[in-house]
Amino acid sequence: MAKDFYGELQLGILGGGQLGRMLIQEAINYNVNVHVLDPDKNAPCRKLCNKFECGSLGDFETVYNFGKDLDMITIEIEKVNVDALEKLEEEGVVVYPQSRIIRLIQDKGLQKQFFKQNDIPTSAFQLISNRDNLVNTSLRLPYIQKLRKDGYDGKGVKKIVTEADIQNAFEEPSLIEEWVDFEKEIAVIVARNDRGDVSTFPMVEMEFNPQANLVEFLIAPSLYGVDVQQRAEAIAKKIAEDLQIVGLLAVEMFLTKNGDILVNELAPRPHNSGHQTIEGNYVSQFGQHLRAIFNLPLGDTRCRTNAVMINLLGEEGYEGLAKYDGVEEALAIEGVYIHLYGKKYTKPFRKMGHVCIINDDREKAISNARKVQEILKVKA
Repeated sequence: MAKDFYGELQLGILGGGQLGRMLIQEAINYNVNVHVLDPDKNAPCRKLCNKFECGSLGDFETVYNFGKDLDMITIEIEKVNVDALEKLEEEGVVVYPQSRIIRLIQDKGLQKQFFKQNDIPTSAFQLISNRDNLVNTSLRLPYIQKLRKDGYDGKGVKKIVTEADIQNAFEEPSLIEEWVDFEKEIAVIVARNDRGDVSTFPMVEMEFNPQANLVEFLIAPSLYGVDVQQRAEAIAKKIAEDLQIVGLLAVEMFLTKNGDILVNELAPRPHNSGHQTIEGNYVSQFGQHLRAIFNLPLGDTRCRTNAVMINLLGEEGYEGLAKYDGVEEALAIEGVYIHLYGKKYTKPFRKMGHVCIINDDREKAISNARKVQEILKVKA
């Protein structure tokens, strides 16, 4: 940017959750004035930013009025009013990632079409306007149904295994995609600045909670061969360059049992698959996102050591004021770093924090992480 932002730039973040919170913690190093808009008056960012506004992220006037006096806007969630962002861009407010990219990624159908048009490997799919269309499709059972819009953190996804499952399928516009027999879910986070510099973080391996369909265990760096990692990183770079995105892009992928890599979904922001970078890499995903949107040189993404990230999810059967059991016992384990998100209330499977466990011995990092999973619980 032409403006010298050190201590002057007014940065707006749409969304005041944990991603915004960790982004602010990094932005403090640049003396940036951070404004946050979030519909929750108790949002995790509310006490960390220079100015907090409680309001709807989906309302045109609210988003426009929030951003009109700012220099730059970024997001920590895609579900925002893109029409307002387009108007702000027209009036000279810098929006990164660009509004056109947010609009594309808000719609999983458009994402899939983008993959197909740009020769990006992905599973076979079909767009569906309503549930009746599932009676006669080009894909054979079983397949996955995803809502085109508003799916988030495992919500908006259904497995259609038999014809009987069609009765409980989503009625809204959706897509169905081929059931992928994958070996591992992997992710690459890529950053691109306005100069066109592109840099990827090393590929990570993920394990998901089968009930909540959320990442609950992530290991970095990956032990897959150089060929697999280079192919995954090349795909992420191609997507970033095809989009001409400015900012961070998380690319979630499947590694199939026959060695193919298929892109699953995109997130144009810091992402759950990059939390381990705070302790595990020379630059964190949050620092890299700021470098990218401020058009600064991108940072060193190499891993410092082995890092395992586990999500702290609200325990089943507990809802109310959050209570954290086992904090002292977990912190007594070597290489444990706890990040609590400042959420006042817990409920089953709500993301309440994460823990990064680092160790020069990979197996020790994994075993310590398993211990933390047993010890540290979020209750009410």
